[in-house]
Amino acid sequence: MLNDTDQIPSAPGDDDPTAASRKRDHIELAFQSKVSADQLDARFYYEPLLASHPTPGSLPPFPFLGKQLLAPIWVSSMTGGTDWAKTINTNLAKACREFGLGMGLGSCRSLLYSDDTLSDFDVRRHIGDQPLYANLGIAQLEQLIEKDELQLVTRLINKLQADGLIIHVNPLQEWMQPEGDQFRQAPIDTIKIVLQELDIKVIVKEVGQGMGPESLRALLMLPIEALDFAAGGGVNFALLELLRSDQQKMEAFRPLAQVGHSAEQMVHMTNQLIADPDKAISCRQLIISGGINNFLDGYYLINKSHLPAIYGKASGFLHHARQDYDSLRRYVETQIRGLEIANAYLRIV
Repeated sequence: MLNDTDQIPSAPGDDDPTAASRKRDHIELAFQSKVSADQLDARFYYEPLLASHPTPGSLPPFPFLGKQLLAPIWVSSMTGGTDWAKTINTNLAKACREFGLGMGLGSCRSLLYSDDTLSDFDVRRHIGDQPLYANLGIAQLEQLIEKDELQLVTRLINKLQADGLIIHVNPLQEWMQPEGDQFRQAPIDTIKIVLQELDIKVIVKEVGQGMGPESLRALLMLPIEALDFAAGGGVNFALLELLRSDQQKMEAFRPLAQVGHSAEQMVHMTNQLIADPDKAISCRQLIISGGINNFLDGYYLINKSHLPAIYGKASGFLHHARQDYDSLRRYVETQIRGLEIANAYLRIV
């Protein structure tokens, strides 16, 4: 039995000066590092014999949205028009350029009629040639159509030097929001008008509830660049808005905020939909987002998808982007290194 004063001898010829302390760590941490069988991640086969340790930058480039990503990660739309927005968006854009990622801006509604908040969103010089998409809600687009001002969308994209537009569809959030907009037509009809009237690239996303099979089918049949799940499991904006309401409304409608679909459910539904030979699928790219807690979640889901897919995250990036750039840089680097090791040794069950 070893005590604190015992020396652990090195093996003959072992010139590693850390050997003794490392072995002591192994003894002291052995009980803390026990894992039961039911804690093992059953989504993967672990194949330790088939690859060397991956070097940084070893992920194969991934063609997406007409450009090349160096890692299959999308920085999901977050913020704009707040005190933190300029710092957050600038840091995120720099990270996308350094690590070869894509990025969606937060709602650009404030830029439709004014450039007062342009500096919060104007990040093209920081992101370089990586994918950058502006963002408007379906309610704003419906209003622009009614006012015959849809050309303001093209002007918005041009002033941001963006590659296209993300349309976020959020009926439950708007309905729960005390100041929310009421839709006067089905969002799919508004999206179709945008596609018919404007020569722009479009991504469509939900905001935290995901979508069911009929909505997925309707979008997959449209000539959009990508479908962004924004599934349930992350920030629930319908619930967030409900928490801002009065107590009676919150108690009455809280069950509505619990409806939705997980990213894994949506991958399964999408795989089934594209297998239907009677349906002409136009959209061929996915951003799998919503409830992606770590790189293993993302790696699993993009490999389960039968369409080319990357995964999106928001909260992890947001936490670090509010700090100095070095904090964000270390976070992104860790995520990519995790993907590299997963790609080398893990296969999907």
